[in-house]
Amino acid sequence: MPTEDLATRLRAAAPETTATVEPLPGTDGRLRFPPDQALAVFRACQGVLGYRHLSMVGGIDWVDHREVFYLVWSDETRRYLMLSSDLPLPAPHIESATAVWPSANYHERETWEMVGIGFDHHPDLRHLLMPDGYQFNPLLRSFKLHEPEELEVKVRHV
Repeated sequence: MPTEDLATRLRAAAPETTATVEPLPGTDGRLRFPPDQALAVFRACQGVLGYRHLSMVGGIDWVDHREVFYLVWSDETRRYLMLSSDLPLPAPHIESATAVWPSANYHERETWEMVGIGFDHHPDLRHLLMPDGYQFNPLLRSFKLHEPEELEVKVRHV
C-alpha cells in the first residue's frame, strides 16, 4: 500500500492523531506517532487498517531519548508496517499495546527489562529474563558490567 494511501486511511480512522508515514523499503512504511496517541494509533492499525498481528516490540537507546517500535502484519496486504515513537528521558513510557494485541505482553516485558521503557497499564509488567530484583537495563548504552559483589539480587525460591 503506498504511504500516501496509508496516511489518508489513518487520518480517516483516527482524525485526532498527528502520525506521519514514511517510506520503508520492503514494508508498507514506518508510521511515527507521539507517545500520547499510542492507543488511538494501535486501535486504528488493528481495527481499520487491518494489521491484525503484532510480530515484535522493541526499543532503542539513542542516549538522549529512547525509541519504541512495533512490527505489525496485515494478512490483506501480506506486508509489515513499522510503528515507532520517540520517548523522552528520564522516564520513558508509553501505553501498553496488550489491550489491542495480546501478543504484546511478553515483548513489552522484555523491552521494559532490557531497555527500560515503561508500558502503562500493562497487565503483568515483571521480569522475564533477569532475576527478580535486578535493577539494571542491559541493552542501554550506559550499561556497565558489574562485579558480582556489587550486585544485590533478590533470589526467588520456588
